[in-house]
Amino acid sequence: MGLTVTDLRNALTRLQGAMGELEHTLNAADAKLGDGDTGTMLARLVDALAAVDLASETDLGAAFLALAKSGASSTGSSLGTLVVTGLMTAGKATKGRTELPWQELGAVIIAIRDAAMARGKAALGDKTVIDSLTYLARAIEGSSEAGEVAEQAQAALAQALDDFRDRPCGMGRARMFAQKSISLDDPGMLAMARLTGAMTGDA
Repeated sequence: MGLTVTDLRNALTRLQGAMGELEHTLNAADAKLGDGDTGTMLARLVDALAAVDLASETDLGAAFLALAKSGASSTGSSLGTLVVTGLMTAGKATKGRTELPWQELGAVIIAIRDAAMARGKAALGDKTVIDSLTYLARAIEGSSEAGEVAEQAQAALAQALDDFRDRPCGMGRARMFAQKSISLDDPGMLAMARLTGAMTGDA
């Protein structure tokens, strides 16, 4: 068993349902270091993704690319652009496949991380989603069951927040407030943890 288009559709439905609460939470976190609009941007992005009709689609790669196209039209923000980059990378990695075995998901996450690093110029240790993706990939490596992957993903992303909370942000607008960012969660890392929780049923 593995990830299918049906899993994607169900995850997006759960995520869209959770965004009402998450939008406010993420805006509040972002307001401490940035413009305070991360939650609103992600809510708009999720709406665009959920509006894509995948009912008759079985090709996982085509589904990811359709989501990337829709997502790109909804935002030009740095974090949104990285999400779109991730969707495009997943689309290329799964092109022509109807199912991605859970054991292979970690390698796709690493490919997404590397593409995001190339696009956003962040490095490991900068306290960004790049670090969250690294924790995530390592945690789910070798896992073969959906529930196990979900549990390990949530734990890994929570651990990434704990490990980086007391470090200064080294990228994006937050880097200008490096000292202030110590003891605060990076808004992007927090968003990844909370959105993943929502998609995997722990909203």
